[in-house]
Amino acid sequence: MTITINTPALLFPAITLLLLAYTNRFLAVATLIRSLHKKHLEFPNQKIILIQIKNLRMRIHLIKWMQIFGVISFVFCVLSMFLIFQNLGLYANFTFGGSMFSLLVSLFISLRELLISTSALEVELGEMES
Repeated sequence: MTITINTPALLFPAITLLLLAYTNRFLAVATLIRSLHKKHLEFPNQKIILIQIKNLRMRIHLIKWMQIFGVISFVFCVLSMFLIFQNLGLYANFTFGGSMFSLLVSLFISLRELLISTSALEVELGEMES
């Protein structure tokens, strides 16, 4: 069974919106890092800042991989459409499967980053409570 052009075309808006959301996450984390840098210069030995630095470093790393797998998914999706136009249905199926797999990996990495970001907020709340 081969796929039609409509199948990978449905992923186009989803992947682009997902990449936009990832870019917004990256920009939000970059802003946090810049403000934390100012705090670190004022209070270099504060334990909470060191915990946040470690947390933000991990989040930046995960966001990078989210974006990489999102782009790979997009490339496979485009390649799948190209292969459909070339009447290479079997190869189109495989590349579409690769696109879906890459998108799934990207979403799981996104979930991990989300869990880390919420734990960072828990650290902040714990600091304010004590």
